[in-house]
Amino acid sequence: MFPESPSGCRRNTHYIHSSSWKTAYKGIVPQEYLDKLKNDFWVPAFEKWISDNIIISKLVYADNEAIGCIAYGKSRDISLPDWGEIVSIYALPKYFGRGFGKALLVNAINDLHHKGFENIYLWVLEENLQAQKFYGKNGFSKSEDKLPYEISGEKLIHLRFIHQQKD
Repeated sequence: MFPESPSGCRRNTHYIHSSSWKTAYKGIVPQEYLDKLKNDFWVPAFEKWISDNIIISKLVYADNEAIGCIAYGKSRDISLPDWGEIVSIYALPKYFGRGFGKALLVNAINDLHHKGFENIYLWVLEENLQAQKFYGKNGFSKSEDKLPYEISGEKLIHLRFIHQQKD
């Protein structure tokens, strides 16, 4: 796993994000939105967050290609100031189910715990049952927290999943 620079995020993370979104969220997020999704959609936010040390972005490689990424850091939720947050985790679709996501997630969890965050959360779309199963297998549990979200006029719900450090 390798940390990503702000300039690297333009080449790597955002291509991975958009490719993953178009596959993982098919049938969940409006297709019109996915069809128009540009590879550089997330660039301004991620470049700023990385430059300002708000998040850490790491990449995993296979066959000399960046194929997966994770972004994490201190909670952006002001009601949970002492928590860590997994902001995003994605892989190129041809690498789904091959263990790269788990490797990224375990690395981020360990790093956040090492930085003193006993509790970590992330958001999962309510209809993304595959992701919910993945996080459940990796020590996360669904909380009661829900976050309404809208994409292209369609209302979606994010569910908060939490991970607590075990002594």
